[in-house]
Parts: sequence; structure tokens; C-alpha cells
Amino acid sequence: MEQKRADRKEVLRMLVTLSIPTLLEEVLRTLLQYVDTAMVGRLGEQATAAVSVTTTITWLINSISGAAGVAVLAMISRAVGCSNEKQIRKISEQALLLTVFFGVLTGGVSILLSPYIPVWMGAEEAIQREASVYFMIISLPMVFRSAGIILGAAIRGTKDTKTPMLISIGSNLLNAVLNYLLIYTAGLRVTGAAAASAASYTVSGLLMFIAYRKNKKLHWRWKSFRADGQLLKECVDIGVPVLGTNMASCLGYVVFAGLVSGMGTAVFAAHSIAVTAETIFYVPGYGLRTATSTLVGISLGENNREKLEMVSKLSIALTVGMMFLSGVILYFVSYPLMSLFTPVWEVASLGAAMLRLVAFSEPFFGLMIVLEGIYYGMGRTRYAFFAETGSMWGIRILFTFLCVTVWKLDLQAVWYCMIADNICKALLFMLPAKKYVFGEMKEKK
Repeated sequence: MEQKRADRKEVLRMLVTLSIPTLLEEVLRTLLQYVDTAMVGRLGEQATAAVSVTTTITWLINSISGAAGVAVLAMISRAVGCSNEKQIRKISEQALLLTVFFGVLTGGVSILLSPYIPVWMGAEEAIQREASVYFMIISLPMVFRSAGIILGAAIRGTKDTKTPMLISIGSNLLNAVLNYLLIYTAGLRVTGAAAASAASYTVSGLLMFIAYRKNKKLHWRWKSFRADGQLLKECVDIGVPVLGTNMASCLGYVVFAGLVSGMGTAVFAAHSIAVTAETIFYVPGYGLRTATSTLVGISLGENNREKLEMVSKLSIALTVGMMFLSGVILYFVSYPLMSLFTPVWEVASLGAAMLRLVAFSEPFFGLMIVLEGIYYGMGRTRYAFFAETGSMWGIRILFTFLCVTVWKLDLQAVWYCMIADNICKALLFMLPAKKYVFGEMKEKK
């Protein structure tokens, strides 16, 4: 009993130690995103809509590198758990290959499609050109964006969450400073916001590459650098379901945002700002998710079933508890928060009402986040694809379509659809937990 209590304390210590840097990184990144949104918001509703209309496409593009990052983190953390230094270095080599490949591919496609994306998203004609230029500029440094995601995941897989945090904080501070200089001082408005973001991505990617090369566990020599078909296949096996999940979700967000954008500029601005404002209240869950995935992978590498279960239970308890507290705070600060981003009372009031609605579902969202992190750390990514896709398209998109186009309901009905989707996902993720997490540990299929 004493040994079990000591083990629990040690697992809790590792969770907290690993999650605090990631949590701080996410919170500070979100705060700076707030500043970014607020700066653009002061330019008016059209500027906000021009920047926001392609946000979901940006998520979709990032999700491609994000899927590779999940695979890299799971594989490296497992190799760390079984102390296989040679395997860690081999996976590290594949991480760089994936970074360059996905960076070039997604960057090229994004630039080519930038004139058409705002039109496909249903943006009003008055903002289409500005939205197109914004998206093209932030797509130029796509290789660096990919490096920040994939190489950052590799570093975190070695239990170093502090370095990516420092890089993220520095690049986001740079973005805030450049925003002010380019948007207001230089008078470049939305184009200035795009240039500031592009510069921030570039600096972040370069610094992440330097940190990746300096990491002793990940370091390899250029003369030994080569592609490993078996490891790349394993990356594909883990990453493709994650990519499918991300694409199905992000395409759902695209359709979701497109449906809302058709409700008018003011309504879409309120919706977009409220979505951004909510972000900081669920980032604690994502901070713990990264730490959880890392420790779950290490537990698998050690073949330690008891530690796996302990990590999972403690992560769930911590995440749901934090998200409950976040929901309470969000409920009471909803209007002051919205008023930071827009001086338009109609937009702020409508967005605040939506935030008060979603505050009650934050614990369910947290449960979904941490369970997904557990499955990703185990390399069991297929179920997440079916759960996320089914809920997104079967609940959020279907009923939002009915609410907007058939029943002609307001934004509140749309957000009820979003809340129902989050709750459904949490319940679906709970279904196989006993078998995969709290039951007998089996070989990954």
C-alpha cells in the first residue's frame, strides 16, 4: 500500500512537471491570440471576418502536420520508456523527413488555393480579396509551421516540455509586437497581421529545429541520415487515423463556420470571437493531454500496466476538475471577455450569451480531450476517428444545417448543436476505456 501511494505521488509529480510548461505555453499563446484578435477587431467587423473566415482552413492545414506529430510523440515516448537510444534517433530522423515533406506539400497547395478559399467559405464579396491575401501570406512559411509542430512533438516525447514552451512564448511575443507595428504604426491593417504571423511562424520553426538538433536523445549525424520504411509505415499506421480524425473534424468546422457565416457579418463576427475567447478556458486540458500521451507511451515502453492505469486515472481527474473550474469562471466573465475583442455592443452581447451556454459543457470537453490523449499515447488512434467523425457530422453538422437552413433558428441553436457534439464525443470516448485503459493491457492491433 505504501509503495502504491508512493508510485501515485511520483506519477502525479511527473504529470504536473510535464504539463505545467505545456499548459503555460497554451495559455500564453491563447492570451497573445486574444491580443491579435483584439487588435484586428479594432479595425471593424469586416477586418475581423476577413481574418476569421479562413481560421478553420488553417486548422485543417495544421492538422496534417499535427497527425504526424502525434505519431512521432507516441513512438519516441515508447522508445524512451524501453531506453532504446538507437530507436529514438531513427524516429528522430523520420520526424525531419515528415516535417519537410508535409511543409512543402501543404504550403504549395495552400498558396495555390488561397484566392478561392474565402469564396468557398461563403465570405461576403467585400472581404474576399483581403481574406485571400491574409491566408496566402500566413501560408508562405509552411515548412517552418510544420517544424514547430512535428519537431516540437519529438522534443516533448523525450519529456522535455520546457524548451518548446520557451520557443512558443518568444515567437508569440514577437507576433504581438509585430502586430502593433505593422497593423497600426505602418497602417497595413489585415496584411500587417498576416505578415506578423508569418514572421512569428518562421522564427518559431527555426528555433525548434535548433532545439531539436541540440537535444541529446534526438541527435543524429547527417552521414547516417536516411529514410526507414518500417518506421515510416508505423508513423502512417498511427498518424493516418489521427489525420482522418483531424480532417473530418476540421472539414466539419469548415462547414460549420460556412453555415454560420451565411447568417450575416455581425453574427459571424460574434461567433468567431466567442470561439476564440473560449479557447483559454479549455487549454488546460490540452496542456495535460500532451503530458498524458508522453507518460502513457513511456508506460507502454516499460510494459507497466499499473503505471498506465495510474497515469490515466490521475489525468482524467485533474483535467475534469480543472475544466469544471474553467467553466465556472467562463460563465461569470463572458461579457467583459467579449468586450476586450470588439467595441460593437451587439457583437459582444451575442458572443457573451454563447459563452455562458458553452460554460456548462467544459468538463465534458475536458474528458474528451484527456481520453483522446490517452488513446493517442497508446497508439490506438482508429477509434478516435470513428467517434469524432460520427459525432461531428451526425450531430453538429446535421443539426446545424437543419437549424440554419430549414428551421431558420438563431445562433443560440447552433451553439446547442456544438455543445451536444462535445458531450457525445466525451461519452463515446468513455465506452472503450475499460478495455483499452483500465483493463488488461494488450498488444496494439
